[in-house]
Amino acid sequence: MTSTGADVTAAPDRTAGRWGGDPIRATALAMIALSVFWRTHVAFRGFLAADDYVLITQAAESDLTVAHLFALYNNHLMPGGRLIVWLVTEYVGLHYWPYVLLMAIGQAVLGVVFLQLLRRLLQPSWLILLPLGLLLFSPLTLEATSWWAVGVNMLPMQIAMVLAIRAQVDYVRTRRPRHLVALALSVLFGLFFFEKAILVVALVFLLTAALYADGGPLRTVWTTIRRWWPSWLLLTVLSLVFMAAYLTRSESSLRRPDSPDEVFSFLTQMLNSTVVPGLVGGPWQWLGAGDGAPVTAPPEIGTWMSWVVVVAVVVATVRLRPRAGRAWLLLVAYLVMVAAMLAATRLGSAFSGVAGGVPRYVSDVVVVAAICLGVAVVGLARSPAAAPADTAQPDTAQPDTGPVTPAPAGSPPPGLSGPLPERYREPVGIGLALVLVAAGLGTAWTTSRYGDEWAAKSGRSYIDTVRIELASAPPDTVFFDSPVPDNVVPRLSEPYNLQSRFFRALGARPTYVDEAEHPSVLDGLGRVKVATVVGSTIQPGPREGCGHLVAGGETVRIPLNEPRFSWHWVVRVGYLSSADGTATLRLGSGEAVFPIRKGLNQRFFRIVGGGDSVELTVTGTDLTLCTNEIAIGDPAPKPEG
Repeated sequence: MTSTGADVTAAPDRTAGRWGGDPIRATALAMIALSVFWRTHVAFRGFLAADDYVLITQAAESDLTVAHLFALYNNHLMPGGRLIVWLVTEYVGLHYWPYVLLMAIGQAVLGVVFLQLLRRLLQPSWLILLPLGLLLFSPLTLEATSWWAVGVNMLPMQIAMVLAIRAQVDYVRTRRPRHLVALALSVLFGLFFFEKAILVVALVFLLTAALYADGGPLRTVWTTIRRWWPSWLLLTVLSLVFMAAYLTRSESSLRRPDSPDEVFSFLTQMLNSTVVPGLVGGPWQWLGAGDGAPVTAPPEIGTWMSWVVVVAVVVATVRLRPRAGRAWLLLVAYLVMVAAMLAATRLGSAFSGVAGGVPRYVSDVVVVAAICLGVAVVGLARSPAAAPADTAQPDTAQPDTGPVTPAPAGSPPPGLSGPLPERYREPVGIGLALVLVAAGLGTAWTTSRYGDEWAAKSGRSYIDTVRIELASAPPDTVFFDSPVPDNVVPRLSEPYNLQSRFFRALGARPTYVDEAEHPSVLDGLGRVKVATVVGSTIQPGPREGCGHLVAGGETVRIPLNEPRFSWHWVVRVGYLSSADGTATLRLGSGEAVFPIRKGLNQRFFRIVGGGDSVELTVTGTDLTLCTNEIAIGDPAPKPEG
């Protein structure tokens, strides 16, 4: 049987005894627990936001069907996310805590499987806590653990990345078919939640080539294809089937950037404002984005310092460990793929100016960066027959049994200190400690500031106020439908920004009507208010004390103070009638018939039409109607006082 041909052969994770007998694992699990607790605290400061409400509304309006699960949302295929949202909406309702709990579970699972990967992939060393810490605490992944619409996509994708790499590493080491099955299931799991998980396929190939094949670029690619062709055959078939199914359902998301400057600005913003600062604890400052997550806004000095740290780490590790160069090239290659995908789908739009500052677009890069950091700093795990690290191995495979053989007595420890002469180890250790302390403090500051921005949620206060107001409103209170505030659900999400749809999952939701005498509306804060109509009004009538007189059987044309284009409008008619009857109002091609009652009254109703005047007709020979109050526009709270 042929082997990896790599510099090292990954060893199975069987070095540890019990939980308390392995201090590295115990510390790692404590870090995972701390990250989950911290991220959960940050998440609970906020609430649902923007896309969350749309997904919840769609779930509330649909039965649990295949059509609903596989319906695209903003061109995203996410049946796993839709399934979870439907279940929570059906059995819990419009609440945030179930989603925070699910994101916390996802964060914990990600931390545990990543720790398992590190212990398979790297040499036993305390330094494996560095890549683990990067994955657990990087501010680039804060959205994935606080904003449900992001977390339901990104957390499963990140877990799928780790599981797929672990399966491929095991297959490289053993050639056992069960690891190919695990590889396929890992990719399918990611695709079940997010179509972007298709990048896992390319990542697995690039990682295998970078870490387990030798030679120049062409030889590395050929060796990778030849030795592990079953993996690539399996992943190619899976990818083709998925892409064929996805592309037949989706609309093209491809956009054309407006200019080369737009592409350059995007790339520099993505690197300088997001990726590089985020890898060392930045961006330290955030720019608020309404109810959604903030975008990065690092100070210029922070950007330069983060570049210095990143370049220093890359240069130092490459000089000390040749295989580190390949690891960093792997990170660059994956970042290029992500940047190309973003440039092709996000530029040329109204949001391209901030696309490079959105951390969720590159949160999957953190997984790759953490793996590459571990390889560069610690070194790949060695089999019992392995030669010294970063040298080629004999073409013999190692069985998937037995513990890792410890290094001979007196050999240098794994990690950065191993290749260093004795006189350099202390200053390097001090420098590394200082960098870690600075990065830790920066991460804590950045996370705290993110929490402050995330805590400002208009949607939470709006929903809470509506719940309180409905509980105290008279049971016969009815409402005219209108959009929720833009800072809760943007108008871009129309028609899911309408109150009648927004509150479908609320439980005791408002009663909405299309016609009423005394309707109410919800104001921008969620308070119940008496309704009026804001828009065009009729010109004053010629008859004193009456305005426009409409006798039974007659039609009176009444001009508007400003024309209305053809649309769905609400009309308010205030009138004085001599008897009960009916009336007909026409607005262009639109017509509405409504009842009238004797005395001074009003009527609200909907109409579809447009024009610069209305025509009013009343039915009945002994009926007359006076009106000077006809308004056509949108429902709104009546001014107080």
